[in-house]
Amino acid sequence: MRICVFSVLFCGVSVGLTVFNVSEEHDLCPLGYFPCGNLSSCLPQLLHCNGVDDCGNQADEDNCGDNNGWPHLFDKYFGMPSKDAGTKSTTCLLGPVPAECQCRDLELDCNGAHFKDVPTVSTNVTMMSLQRNRLRKLNTDMFIKYQNLQKLYLQHNRIKVVEPYAFRGLYNLTRLYLSYNRISSLMPGVFQDLHKLEWLILENNKIHQVSSLTFSGLSSLVLLVLLNNALMNVDDICLEMPRLNWLDMEGNQMEIVDNRTFWSCSMLTVLVLQRNRISHIHEQAFSLLRKLGELDLSSNRIEKISPDLFVNLGDLLQLNISYNPIQELQADHFDKLHKLKSLSIEGIEIANIHRRMFEPLKNLTHIYFKKFQYCGYAPHVRSCKPNTDGISSLEDLLANIVLRVFVWVVSATTCFGNIFVICMRSYIRSENKLHAMCIISLCCADGLMGVYLFAIGAYDLKFRGEYNRHAQAWMDSLPCQVVGSLAMLSTEVSVLLLTYLTLEKYICIVYPFRYLTPGRRRTVTILVAIWILGFVIAFLPLVCKGDFRNFYGTNGVCFPLHSEQPETPGAQIYSIVIFLGLNLVAFLIIVLSYGSMFYNIQRTGTQTTKYSNHIKKELTVAKRFFSIVITDSLCWIPIFILKILSLMEVEIPGTISSWVVIFILPINSALNPILYTLTTRPFKETLLQVWTNYRQRRPLLSSHPAHHPSFTWQEMWPLHENSQNVVSPEYLAHPSEMSCTSRTS
Repeated sequence: MRICVFSVLFCGVSVGLTVFNVSEEHDLCPLGYFPCGNLSSCLPQLLHCNGVDDCGNQADEDNCGDNNGWPHLFDKYFGMPSKDAGTKSTTCLLGPVPAECQCRDLELDCNGAHFKDVPTVSTNVTMMSLQRNRLRKLNTDMFIKYQNLQKLYLQHNRIKVVEPYAFRGLYNLTRLYLSYNRISSLMPGVFQDLHKLEWLILENNKIHQVSSLTFSGLSSLVLLVLLNNALMNVDDICLEMPRLNWLDMEGNQMEIVDNRTFWSCSMLTVLVLQRNRISHIHEQAFSLLRKLGELDLSSNRIEKISPDLFVNLGDLLQLNISYNPIQELQADHFDKLHKLKSLSIEGIEIANIHRRMFEPLKNLTHIYFKKFQYCGYAPHVRSCKPNTDGISSLEDLLANIVLRVFVWVVSATTCFGNIFVICMRSYIRSENKLHAMCIISLCCADGLMGVYLFAIGAYDLKFRGEYNRHAQAWMDSLPCQVVGSLAMLSTEVSVLLLTYLTLEKYICIVYPFRYLTPGRRRTVTILVAIWILGFVIAFLPLVCKGDFRNFYGTNGVCFPLHSEQPETPGAQIYSIVIFLGLNLVAFLIIVLSYGSMFYNIQRTGTQTTKYSNHIKKELTVAKRFFSIVITDSLCWIPIFILKILSLMEVEIPGTISSWVVIFILPINSALNPILYTLTTRPFKETLLQVWTNYRQRRPLLSSHPAHHPSFTWQEMWPLHENSQNVVSPEYLAHPSEMSCTSRTS
């Protein structure tokens, strides 16, 4: 709580506050760099507060923590040590005191003594602490004989009623704590004798109305805390407190701040209105608060901020307007805040964000946004939060070193594996050309995912160490849109092809004698249709820019995973239809088809030998494709879960998203060539036969160098005719290479 900090840091009260003198730094550095104090040299932002004196004058290690606003004011105005702090006696100077209390010098501590009334002690007492007792009512003249009292602590009691003259006679009281009680109202004039009162703490009560007459007589008050009450109407609260310096009204029920609310508060340096219900602020509400150093308006219901609201707050050091439903910020809203050092606009979607908004804030050292991507609009600010979205950081497109390594590993594996399968299937003769055509098409689609990852890795290297300078330009650029489209194209075509292959195998096994054999024309037509549909899905957001805006540029890896990321309702619906509609239906078809295959195989396992042999071959295929379904499930189920959670408005850490995009989604493209081709028995036996032929022909190469059979001929018709390991074309035709298109005879 702030009050706990108050009691530690406030060692004395200074009156007659002066205007802040904050020297402005002239920002002559390029974007993404900051100046070394008064030196002419500039350093990149990643060197700020890294524990090393890179400037040579410690300027890069200054202001690492955000101590602007009230921490700055504590140190500047209230951090002076008390003159008599070390002169207090350790002995009790109050004479007899209750046994439940402790006494030191002229101070009495009766915390937790279960008193129902104020104890009787010497009238010389200067500090009385009655915290956590059972006081229920503060009667008239209850403290009148303790006129030397300077500090009175009454927190955590059961006080409901404070009578009008309860504090009469306390002319020397400087600090009064009434927090954590049950006070519902304060009568006018209740504090009228407290002419020297400087701190009044009323947090966590049930006070519902406050007027200026309530604080009549408090001409020396500089700190007033009204946290967590039920205040709704506040009218010129500083009228009877002309020296009020600190006003904290957090957690009340204020709805409107008009031009009279703080009319007499010209000495205020800290104003906290956090967690109220404020929906309207008059444009002149803060016009007289020219000494204000901190203004906190966070967690309210403000939808619009007047362009002139902050015009007169030239000495403001810290401004917090976070977590308000603000629809739009004007480009010149902060132009007059020349001394501002900390700006919090978390939880606000700034649709019209522009670098012009923050350029006038030359002294700004800390800024807090809703999205990491917004940091690119304030590249001159030393500390920007959040400094990562789980994928990128201020320095690097890929923030995690593991992701940086893995993107190259998966890219190389995906590209090499799919290219190898395409080349081998083009050279090795197969009985089932149409099935091979489908596999080659699948490898082409999966290969695009490798190209996508290669592009992301390349741009990560390009922006290494200075990504913040290029972040927004990269996400808005054509290359980002193109590589994002390639990733979407690869994903959707791969899903559709797997669904087609699964349905074909399902009909082969479940209806083996009724299946109408598809010809070359039908197969080619289906493949062309799948690719056309994939292109439409992937490139539609680029064609319809007006409806989708920056669909692929919502993060550094250019992939629209979250449904909350698209900027328009149309784009959001489109993302949901693709990820939770088309892909989910395809996934369910694959799972249900293989489930039906296994059931049908078990049900018909006792039929004729010929049919059983057919089923055994298809069972081998089904087992292999079952492993493919498992990998598909591991890749797609996390994506479905993330989509559903985002629809439920559950906050998803960016780190999880990065692993899904870089690790889980592409891994399917890397595994498909292995599962479909490289680990199949026909493929391995073909390679083994090629190797055997090569070894058998080595002795003949020296004597007959001119005879070179073609690769296909060597593979299909081995030279060593008498070998018992000769593999016939029929034997090479493994069921996983077969589909119904191969059994036309």
